[in-house]
Amino acid sequence: MSPRLDESRSPVSLESLESVSLESLETAPRYSAETVSSGTVETASSAIPPLPDIPPYDEVEAVDARALSKTLFARLESLEEGTHEYAYVRNTLVELNLALVKFAASRFRTRSEPMEDIIQVGTIGLIKAIDRFELSRGVEFPTFAMPTIIGEIKRFFRDTSWSVRVPRRLQELRLALAKAGDELAQRLDRSPTVGELAEHLGLSEEEVVEGMGASNAYTASSLDAPAEESDNEGTLSDRIGYEDHDLEGVEYVESLKPLIAELAPRDRKILSLRFVGNMTQSEIGEELGISQMHVSRLLSRTLVKLRRGLLSDD
Repeated sequence: MSPRLDESRSPVSLESLESVSLESLETAPRYSAETVSSGTVETASSAIPPLPDIPPYDEVEAVDARALSKTLFARLESLEEGTHEYAYVRNTLVELNLALVKFAASRFRTRSEPMEDIIQVGTIGLIKAIDRFELSRGVEFPTFAMPTIIGEIKRFFRDTSWSVRVPRRLQELRLALAKAGDELAQRLDRSPTVGELAEHLGLSEEEVVEGMGASNAYTASSLDAPAEESDNEGTLSDRIGYEDHDLEGVEYVESLKPLIAELAPRDRKILSLRFVGNMTQSEIGEELGISQMHVSRLLSRTLVKLRRGLLSDD
């Protein structure tokens, strides 16, 4: 197992780094697995310069960490991937540059995700940057690594932080609408309309409305969460209206009106006496001069006709 940096070691200094020149690292022969032990690379021959002792990474100054990283990258290029020496140098580079991850993660501290998760994702980006970095390009490692770390964190938010998963096209459209909205609000001194956003982005109004709708899927609130206003008590569910069952009756009445208007006058009168006047079938028969049995047959036939009319409309 590769040694860790939190073990007690003598402090690093720039003088100790200067004693290990890049030329000597490039020409030094590769180590065998048996020559690595106890946290430092010990060589069988004194002709190969050892790595300088490395203190806990949080005690290394930024300038020293940058100089030490150059030395370690030069050593990493001379080692064979998969060996103990390679793993040790690579792990040391990761721990030395964790400050870059924490700095990048601090830009996203206002997000809802825990900072520990963001740092873990940023560390993956740091590892990818270490594997891709080439010292011969002459670019400082922090300059090379920071876009990779931030890109990994942004990809994490894009793929996992939406409450409802929406297509990537709508995710990108949401960001474009937010940026365009800020620009137009400053220029117009008011909130832009859908038409103005569409003209600014070169999109149709339907696409703008679709992107605005996708913004609602980014975060979700619990019904048990307290209200945002501090002076109000209760949860969000307490502020949601209840279901009005009378609305369903209104819909049925409006749907029945044209069907009742098509009935014969006697059938409409029977319906009115039965369901509005609350008369019995016998009383309706006496009112119309027909038998109770005839009233029952007429009423049943009318109700079946109305029921079929409602079902056909659906």
